[in-house]
Formats: sequence, C-alpha cells, structure tokens
Amino acid sequence: MTPKDEAPRQPDDQAARAAESRLCAILSATGPWAIAVSGGVDSVTLATVAHRANLPVPPVMMHAVSPAVPSTARPRLEALARAEGWRFKILSAGELEDPRYRANPYNRCYFCKSNLYGSMLTQLSGQLDRHHLLASGANTDDLGDYRPGLIAAAEAGVRHPLIEAGIGKPLVRAIARLHGLAEVSELPAQPCLASRVETGLRIEPEALTFIDRLEARLREKIGPHETLRVRLRRKGVVVELDAALCADPDLARRVARTARESCSTQGYLYAGLQPYRRGSAFVDPMEA
Repeated sequence: MTPKDEAPRQPDDQAARAAESRLCAILSATGPWAIAVSGGVDSVTLATVAHRANLPVPPVMMHAVSPAVPSTARPRLEALARAEGWRFKILSAGELEDPRYRANPYNRCYFCKSNLYGSMLTQLSGQLDRHHLLASGANTDDLGDYRPGLIAAAEAGVRHPLIEAGIGKPLVRAIARLHGLAEVSELPAQPCLASRVETGLRIEPEALTFIDRLEARLREKIGPHETLRVRLRRKGVVVELDAALCADPDLARRVARTARESCSTQGYLYAGLQPYRRGSAFVDPMEA
C-alpha cells in the first residue's frame, strides 16, 4: 500500500480529550443551552458532553419528529434520555406544512431548518423561563458542502459548538467512544430522508415512509454500519451502497430482490443498484 492509499489516521484519545476540553470551555462560557438532537453521532455526542459537563443549568435536548427523520432516531434518543437523565423534549417541526419545503427546491434544507429552529425557539420561549441558546450538532466537515440550512441557523441565532471548537467528524466519533457511546460512534451518516428525493420531486410523507422502511429492510442484509441510501429519482428508485458491497454479486442480488419486491408492492419502479455517491439526489439548478 502506498502512502497515498493509506486510510486517514484516526484521532487518538489524547486528541479527543483536547477537543472535548475546547468544547466544554465553549459550553461553560455561556448558556443555558438547548441542543437540537437528530439522533445521529454529532448531535448525540454534543448532547452527552453538555449533559456530563456539570453546567450551571442542565441543557435541554430537543428532538423534532417528522416523516423525514429516520424512524430509528426517536427510540435511540429516548433510551439515551432515560439512561442519562436528560431534560428531553419532543416536538413537531411542521416542515411538511410549508409548501416551499414540499416543492423540494435546491435549497429545501433552508426551509426545513427554518421550520425546525422556529418551532424549537417558540417552544423554548413558551415553556422555559430562562433564555436558552439553541445549538446544533454541525461540525467542521459540514462547512465544505452547500448547506442552506446553515443560513437558516444563522438567521435564527443558532450556535454550532462543535464548529466553534474546531471539531470534525473523526474527532466527534473519537469523543463519542471516550464517553462509552461505542454503538453511536459507528453510526453511518444519516441525513434526513428528504435528501434521498431528487431535487424538484415533491416531498410526500408516503414516499419518506417507503424510503425509511426499505432502508430498514436492507440494513438487515448489509449490517447497521454500512453506507446505504434509497434514492427516489425521476427514473425510479435507486439503491446506493459502498462500491465494495455493490461488487459482491450475492449481496447485490439479495439487495436487488428485496428492493424490487418493495417497489412493486408500493407502486414504484426499481431502477437498479449503484455505488454510493454523496448528495447524488441533489440537482444544482446551474447545471440542470
């Protein structure tokens, strides 16, 4: 193996502790905090660190339920909330009531996050007598992509403590392991289910439920830690897996069979299996 082919070096415990120290300093410097938790490794790790940091006012964890959120998120968070003793609130973001979001434009994420943060801030102001700062689990790796949701966050005054501490995804996973969140630390990235729908196709709750259920069925075949996307495109339903899994003929046949059966049952056209490509359902209007 040449140096160019070597896997990126993972942060060691010392680097993770140094990063956590920076994060705790930011959390301790101000507050009180309310943390938007989606159920993924970033927000769960931020919530865990904040909860265990012995802040003057314990943070509030807020989770929005929606057809666009993978169904595994809420049970995971409820279990963590019970085990850790979180102050935990569940609410509806209401993004599906916004026709701008439902139209699924190239900046759909802006409307999603505007509704999400607006709902959270409304609940905070109505139910808590302290002024809480709302925080997201965005990390430095998110800064290199087109992220209209970050514009919505800025407009709502949302803070990003992981970004402020200079923490990217590898360090997030390392900090999660330090806190005994081994299962969470290995979770693959899980953006919202609406990101599986090709730009310009209307967001329908039934389609999001179909995507969620099919991904759950396919995970039984490929394992919980592998990258998987069920994409809804104009040409039909495409399943994306890591290239190595696509190259396994037996696994590819089993995945295709399950996907084809589910599509047939729900009235979708199965359009094949492809290697995973990040953001492949996004259509840039400048390139369309």
